[in-house]
Amino acid sequence: MNIPKHVAIIPDGNRRWAKKRGLPSFEGHRFAAQKTLPKLIKKANDLGITYFTFWAMSTENFAKRSKLELNGLFTLMKIIYRLKRNEIMKNKIRVKILGDISKFPSDIQKLINKGLSETEKNDKGFLIFALNYGGRDEIIRTINRISNIQYPISNLNTDNFGQFLDTEGIPDPDLIIRTGGEKRLSGFMPWQSEYSELYFSDLFFPDFDDKEFEKAIKDYSLRKRRFGK
Repeated sequence: MNIPKHVAIIPDGNRRWAKKRGLPSFEGHRFAAQKTLPKLIKKANDLGITYFTFWAMSTENFAKRSKLELNGLFTLMKIIYRLKRNEIMKNKIRVKILGDISKFPSDIQKLINKGLSETEKNDKGFLIFALNYGGRDEIIRTINRISNIQYPISNLNTDNFGQFLDTEGIPDPDLIIRTGGEKRLSGFMPWQSEYSELYFSDLFFPDFDDKEFEKAIKDYSLRKRRFGK
């Protein structure tokens, strides 16, 4: 089976999953983080997928969700870190972050930076979380970054622009999966997704288990990629 090197997931449907069951919205996020995501990470590792990206929070989520829901998500981050830290270290997985975490509470920033530091020398795979991430926001931050280092704009081209993005050193996604029935990218990795294969599932993310993930990978393996040729 032709295995993609980099798979990214847009995990849509957590709140609708909870609502369908008469549960608070947070329960969808909790189930997804504690039950669904770990199984997908393990399956990605078992399949030999080197880069696994998870869009955990968009810029819109951060700006528009209630303070109560955001606090719940931040608490969940702490819990997941404690539960999965040893497993990540054992499997020598390196954690990387996309997005602007500078607006997060200081304790969450410290926790994230601790995870980045602890896994910096790990080399068996990459687990990438997109947090307060939006594609347009990334491009604006990238332009500001280039301006701040006074890099000559005239020197920019399609080959070197990527070195200034959040994904510096990370290959573009081979496959982007979106759950929840919506068939759009919603601003996810607009630069990096130029030739990404897309897979859409009607399942809410909490129901998108490791078997469904493998189904998506098999679908990808049957495609012939042309990269614009």
